[in-house]
Amino acid sequence: MRKLGTFLLWALALCLLPDVALAADAAAGAGSATWGYGLGAGLAVGLAGLGCGIGQGLTAGNTTAGIARNPGAAGSMFVNYILGMVLIESIAIYGLVIAFQLVGKI
Repeated sequence: MRKLGTFLLWALALCLLPDVALAADAAAGAGSATWGYGLGAGLAVGLAGLGCGIGQGLTAGNTTAGIARNPGAAGSMFVNYILGMVLIESIAIYGLVIAFQLVGKI
């Protein structure tokens, strides 16, 4: 339990360290109004990637389990699997496009 507490304390310190660096820039008047765009771009890509990773993992696992139960249906399952993966991956691309649009506003 003590190791977990130490790890969380260090993680918090590392997360707050960039805030100190950004505060110095904001005091000088450089980039004080645009910090939210960078945060939004990072969240757009990060959350889209996280959601797509979870979705692709569930899709691949369930398709593999379905083929293991009924090997004769592998052909029709494969088509649906590929279609599902393409649609899931398009969400990550939308997140990337949103991030590029937000970074373009800086």
